[in-house]
Amino acid sequence: MPVTGKATVVAVHGAWADGSSWKDVILGLEREGLRVIAAPIPLTSFADDTAALKRAIARSQGPVVLAGHAYAGAAIAAVNDERVKALAYVAGLAPDEGETAAQVFYRDEKHPQSPPLAPDADGFIWMPDEGFRNAFAQHATAEQAALAAAVQRRISLRCIQEPVPTPAWRSKPSWYPIAEEDRMINPKTQHLMVKRMGATKRSLAVDHRPLLSAPQKVMDIILEANTGV
Repeated sequence: MPVTGKATVVAVHGAWADGSSWKDVILGLEREGLRVIAAPIPLTSFADDTAALKRAIARSQGPVVLAGHAYAGAAIAAVNDERVKALAYVAGLAPDEGETAAQVFYRDEKHPQSPPLAPDADGFIWMPDEGFRNAFAQHATAEQAALAAAVQRRISLRCIQEPVPTPAWRSKPSWYPIAEEDRMINPKTQHLMVKRMGATKRSLAVDHRPLLSAPQKVMDIILEANTGV
């Protein structure tokens, strides 16, 4: 049955992606009666990304549920808009006040198939094509992984090296499905983040990008976050 909540879901992509990465989730949520906005962030600095997210929220009316994938988890928690009523993380980074996204990303050992990542001469990080197949979305189809690699967007070092402000998850309800088969963000790190966040935890056998490989499971989390908004 369609949900009765009036919230707008603002979905935020992470590194090496754009708003289209949420396609299947967006279409599913809209079938359930929710309005969804995909917030484009430039991935040029943490400050730029949070400013872009604020502009996207300004396009909405009424209560908002913020949903962030991966790096975007840090961005959604940095926007303390009073209309934001809940946060939904998808394999997200959740640095605490004064931490950087990089500190959380590299907190625990990396998976053997996690790709090597290094900035280019301009300070931007690209994902190697094999990284999409082996770690970023290893449960996606070959076609999905190839398309993700072809349309990827680079992320600036400035995004992951800027300390974050007091995160909104300290004062707003949060949901966090732990991606137990994530090869990018160690599931051990995800468990640690969830514990200190006090978030509603769900444990899922999914990879780092369930937006592609398990969109229904992502939808279920967002629908749960919307309950009561």
